[in-house]
Amino acid sequence: MTWAAALLVWGYVSVLATICLVVRRQLRSSPRRAAADRHREHLLVDRINAMLPQTQCGQCGYPGCRPYAEAIQSGVAINRCPPGGAATITRLAGLLDRPELPLDPRHGVESVRKVAFIREAECIGCTKCIQACPVDAIAGAPKRMHTVIARDCTGCDLCVSPCPVDCIDMLPVRPAAGTAGTGTPTGRSS
Repeated sequence: MTWAAALLVWGYVSVLATICLVVRRQLRSSPRRAAADRHREHLLVDRINAMLPQTQCGQCGYPGCRPYAEAIQSGVAINRCPPGGAATITRLAGLLDRPELPLDPRHGVESVRKVAFIREAECIGCTKCIQACPVDAIAGAPKRMHTVIARDCTGCDLCVSPCPVDCIDMLPVRPAAGTAGTGTPTGRSS
């Protein structure tokens, strides 16, 4: 083999070795990079979810606030949450650097925070409201009266329609002193 041929082979080997090292580095760092990207996405979903009102009402078209937060992170509109209303839309727009849109009326209208109230004398104990409540804010047993744990009720309204005797009212919440939106139903004492 001549000196020139040896240098040519050495050059090819060097280039091939460099390519192998680069490919090896890419393959080794890809899982780490993907894991870091998933972690960043998870943190963003957590931040979005923290801004949502946690009513778990489904008015947005998703079965709860966390699935809606995941959808928002994926690009779904930020204006589908009536319980959160304009304030939530403003916060989400700021976080995600998206335009602030008005609430989409197909998903409902913004209103005051409400809490469920069961007229206990009319309750037949069917448990349909308990099954419908996404946050376990209704206490009771079959064939016994039920009651709403007001501090846990998110006001989602999901317990009203399954009630066969229509004994559940959604009442506006009267804020307790020094709080924002927590308290007792207006016209009722705790």
